[in-house]
Amino acid sequence: MSDRYDIMALGECLVDMVCTEQGGKLCLEGNLGGAPANVLAMAARLGRKTAMVSKVGRDGFGDFLCRHIEAARVDTRYISRDEAHPTTLAIVRLDAAGNRSFSFYRDRTADVMLDRADIPAQATGGTRILHFGSLSLVCEPVCSATLEAVAAARAAGVTISYDPNWRPPLWNSREAAREMMGRGMELADLVKVSEEELVFLTGETDLDRGVQALLERYPMRLLAVTRGPAGCLLCTRAVRISAPTFDTECVDTTGAGDAFWGATLAWLLEQDLRPEQLDETTARQLVDFANAAGSWWTLPTRPAAWPPPARAPSRRCPPASRSRRASARCPIWHKPSPRSPAAADTTKGRRTETWRSFR
Repeated sequence: MSDRYDIMALGECLVDMVCTEQGGKLCLEGNLGGAPANVLAMAARLGRKTAMVSKVGRDGFGDFLCRHIEAARVDTRYISRDEAHPTTLAIVRLDAAGNRSFSFYRDRTADVMLDRADIPAQATGGTRILHFGSLSLVCEPVCSATLEAVAAARAAGVTISYDPNWRPPLWNSREAAREMMGRGMELADLVKVSEEELVFLTGETDLDRGVQALLERYPMRLLAVTRGPAGCLLCTRAVRISAPTFDTECVDTTGAGDAFWGATLAWLLEQDLRPEQLDETTARQLVDFANAAGSWWTLPTRPAAWPPPARAPSRRCPPASRSRRASARCPIWHKPSPRSPAAADTTKGRRTETWRSFR
């Protein structure tokens, strides 16, 4: 169909309120947030046709979200506006290395009230990939609506992408979280987890054993484990590739994993490759490109810090002591667009050229 999307995402749109202490006062800075929206932002910047399915309040926060999501070239026509429930807020605290912790204002807020009638037919048949995350599985009615829509999309041949996002403050218990996060993986083809989430889901502290446990337990065709400064591990049923990230001045890691995943999905679509078709060469090209996207997301917002140096970044990420804290996060919405994955010269696995594609 002519209006078919490359990627649609189903899930939360929220405002990340980044909290810093300045002069004895707590200061809050609002930024567009929500993991599914972040994934689409990166994919749209890489030339993919994307759309967001969500619900926000008919309030100033909802206006802010819709305006900036649309400015990022993500279709907002499927974002419903709720008169009775406010937009969700997340409070983000950053440590000296730019790592974050979360608390949420999400009790009967708009995205939680998304029901099946709010999800368009395009999400179950009019997109190549449907992406969702576990925050949509925390409570009703959004949980049942999400699982029903994802199951219908999978039955229609849509590729399902999933992020089992572990946010402890949102769940009643660890057991309930583990069960529902697993429900999502039962439906997923492409899965991204952090190393922390891998341990939580499997109980395995050994990376290889944790990966093997997920691959044996669920029908996923591709699994990516993001490891922060250590890079990532990408696995299919036939290939397993580990690669370091890029040496950048890390200001804030919020959304870096989402940027990594948005670039992963965009690369697979651009190259028209299924996970089963990846060999060691193409898998490494994919990992390098996605790692570059995640590193790019964390760069400072200062104009002087962009573009990054043309020289090849180190294959090792700087330790936390070399990272610098900033007063605000570095959202993709306000950065120059990287070139599409097709423009990155990765035919010989050249990390230098992969990095330059994000200049």
